[in-house]
Amino acid sequence: MDSNEKTSSPSNGYLMLFFIFLLFVVSIAGFIMLRSPWFILLIFLSFFMAAGLILVNPNESRVLLLFGKYKGTVKQNGLFWVNPLFVKKKISLRARNFDSERVKVNDKMGNPIMISTILVWRVQDTYKAAFEVNNFENFVVVQTDAAVRKLASLYPYDNFADEGLDEDITLRSSLNEVSEALEKEVQERLEIAGIEVLEARIGYLAYANEIANAMLKRQQATAIVAARHKIVEGAVSMVEMALNDLSKKNIVNLDDERRAAMVSNLMVVLCSDKDVTPIVNSGTLNH
Repeated sequence: MDSNEKTSSPSNGYLMLFFIFLLFVVSIAGFIMLRSPWFILLIFLSFFMAAGLILVNPNESRVLLLFGKYKGTVKQNGLFWVNPLFVKKKISLRARNFDSERVKVNDKMGNPIMISTILVWRVQDTYKAAFEVNNFENFVVVQTDAAVRKLASLYPYDNFADEGLDEDITLRSSLNEVSEALEKEVQERLEIAGIEVLEARIGYLAYANEIANAMLKRQQATAIVAARHKIVEGAVSMVEMALNDLSKKNIVNLDDERRAAMVSNLMVVLCSDKDVTPIVNSGTLNH
């Protein structure tokens, strides 16, 4: 991205600290011995020059301004000296975590959901962070919230294949795809503030309270139907196999009526969700 950031190379702070200390000591000694008012001015000069000392810690920076004009950014670590008239604005370059609040939005299907995001970001361009937006930290919060709301409206919470609404990407099952889309959306919004997005992902996702119970029952019903479908499919295969083996080995010859009765009994036994109680017929097959 385009940047107006300029790297500043200030003077060595240790040499200037020694010079300021020497100037202060000489001024005090000169005033005591000579009683000259000029040494008082030198004392004030040493204090004025000491205001130009800056300490830059690792992953920190100082944005320098002189009467409203941008003079550069110090990103080197250590003790430095700059013009005492400079306004020195401190901006951290460390990675930061932001866990957004849970917000209620409507997904693509119009269902109300609760969603939040976890964002890892850092300042990349100190000029944009300092001057392109009013408060870059608040800017991150507001724009992340807007990005999450937009993302939630683009995808459904879950698939509803039984209603003919089979989506390739959903908020619940396509975490990687949704995270990539969220990261791209947040990065585009924060670029104006010189912010680099390191990671963005969904931190919390659930249906809103007013429909949570209904959706839970729907999911349970869908799961039960799918399980029953598998049970019936397996039962049909087992009954078919049993009839074929009986016929192939000539164990018993069944007419259509008895075959239908056997199929019915086997399907009841195999598909029942409870243990069945067999009835032993001591008479003929007809009684």
